[in-house]
Amino acid sequence: MNQWKNLANQLYRNVISFGMSYFIKINNTFKVLFIVLLSFSFNSNAFSEESTKDIIKKRKSLFSQNYKLAKRISILLNEVEIEDSKKLMLRMSDNYLELLTLFPENTKEGHGTEALPIIWEEKDKFDALMKKSSDQMIKLASIIEDQDDFRAALKQYMWSSCKACHSRYRAPH
Repeated sequence: MNQWKNLANQLYRNVISFGMSYFIKINNTFKVLFIVLLSFSFNSNAFSEESTKDIIKKRKSLFSQNYKLAKRISILLNEVEIEDSKKLMLRMSDNYLELLTLFPENTKEGHGTEALPIIWEEKDKFDALMKKSSDQMIKLASIIEDQDDFRAALKQYMWSSCKACHSRYRAPH
C-alpha cells in the first residue's frame, strides 16, 4: 500500500514541478481516488470471501428448496393436483439450471458446504447431471397427467436424479 501512496505522491510532485498550478486541485482529487481504488483492490479477498459464502449459501438454499418442492409435488400428486404439481416441477427444473453457476473453484470448502471435492474433479459430469435433472423435471411435467402410477413416475424422473447426485457428490449426513 505504501508503494502506491509513494507513487501517487511522486505523481503529485511532478505536476507541481511543472508549474501547472491549475492541475493541482484536479490532481489532489485523482490522488485520493487513486488511493481509495487501490485500497479496494487490496481488500478484494474480503469481497471474494463474502461472495464465496453467498454462493455456498445460495446453492444450499436451492438444493433445500428442491427437496421441499419434491415433497410438495408428492403430496399434490397424492391429492391429484396435477396442474399445481407441474408448476413446482418447472421451478425445480429452473433451480437445477441455476445450480450450474454455483460451483466455482473458490467454493470447494468452508461455510458448511456439503459438496464433495469430486464435483470439481468431475465438473463436466456434475454439470451434465444438473442439466439432466432439469430436463427430467420438464419431461415429468409433460407426461405426469397421462400416468397411471404417479409414484413410479416420480421415482423414475425426480427421485432418481436426487439419489444420483446425493450418492456421488454430497457428503453423507
